[in-house]
Amino acid sequence: MLAWNSVTAAAMAAVVVLATPAAAQAPSTTTVQASPSAATVGQSVNLSAMVTCTGDPSGGLGMTFFDGSNLLTTVPVSAAGVATYTTTLSSVGSHTITAAYNGNGNCDASNATTTVVVSAAPTPTPPSGLCLLACSGLINFNVGDINNQVNIYRDGPS
Repeated sequence: MLAWNSVTAAAMAAVVVLATPAAAQAPSTTTVQASPSAATVGQSVNLSAMVTCTGDPSGGLGMTFFDGSNLLTTVPVSAAGVATYTTTLSSVGSHTITAAYNGNGNCDASNATTTVVVSAAPTPTPPSGLCLLACSGLINFNVGDINNQVNIYRDGPS
């Protein structure tokens, strides 16, 4: 009976060890910046996110960037915690950019937001009249020597 009790105790100890959760992931924080933070439609905007964690934040599912609820992309996170992406925004208004770190075996997920204000690209004012063609370079012309000699004969040559 003693042997049965020691086997049972060993099995229970193994269950307790296996049921104990693995070490918890370290908390992380994410920051995000957009450069420039005010852009025109179609202008490139550089997004840079930084994950801070006591563990290595690389690997896992990386960093996902959103414009509002629209998915922009998911990119890898470096061992230094950096993820970058360049995009263009095609509509006028305030855009809330979210950088969502998806976590990995070392670090918990986290996210942050920033705002990019997009305005319409300025429309150049065209010159008016003839200058529209000549001044803006659509037509190039040179004026040659305009000094003409005119001989007027009255009653014949003198």
